[in-house]
This record gives sequence, C-alpha cells and structure tokens, in this order.
Amino acid sequence: MSELALKRVYEKPSPHDGYRVLVDRLWPRGLTKDAADIDEWNKDLAPSSELRKWFHHDPERWKEFSEKYLEELHKNNPGKEFLKQHEEQEKITLVYAAKDEEHCHPIILKSYLESLK
Repeated sequence: MSELALKRVYEKPSPHDGYRVLVDRLWPRGLTKDAADIDEWNKDLAPSSELRKWFHHDPERWKEFSEKYLEELHKNNPGKEFLKQHEEQEKITLVYAAKDEEHCHPIILKSYLESLK
C-alpha cells in the first residue's frame, strides 16, 4: 500500500514526492500548472465548498471543522476508490495551498486514508 505524505503546493516539487495529488477544490492562487507539477487534481477528496467557506481557515473552528469534514468523508467515502485506483503508487503526496499547516484539511484526509488501509 502507498505511503502518504503532505506538502504545500508552493514548495518545490521533488522526485521524492512520488505521485502528487492536489486535494483542494480551488486552484492555488498565483501558481501555473507547470509550477504545481501535479499528477492529479482530486476535488472529491476536498471538503465541500460550503464547509470550506464556513471554516474560512479559522483555528477557533478547527475542532468542529475536523468533525464535519470527517463526516463528509465517511458519508461520501471517496477514500477506498482513491486508494484502489492508486494502489500501484509507492508514495502519494497530498498537496494543498493552505498557509496554516496545523489547521488544514489534508491532515484529516491523510489520517482518514491511512485508516482505510
């Protein structure tokens, strides 16, 4: 099964990233597709637009956001199919644009995907 990693999309891509998947609903501001160097843009793994807008990267809402996002993931269950489609990948790096690396949805997503392995 694939190793999962997290990385901001604004950090320089590396061959060690493996298969790079953008897990945001919106394209990262000020970044070209070449600079992003992603293999896949998977919006289904990102929080819904409504939840993203409600959270608005407010650390005060982090706990509640985490619970609501996990509910969305379990309800829609995109993880099993995603992992099945990418089982041949040795490493998958979930890339994202958020500046706050402690309060961003890929942390929750990575934990969710690892729980499905």
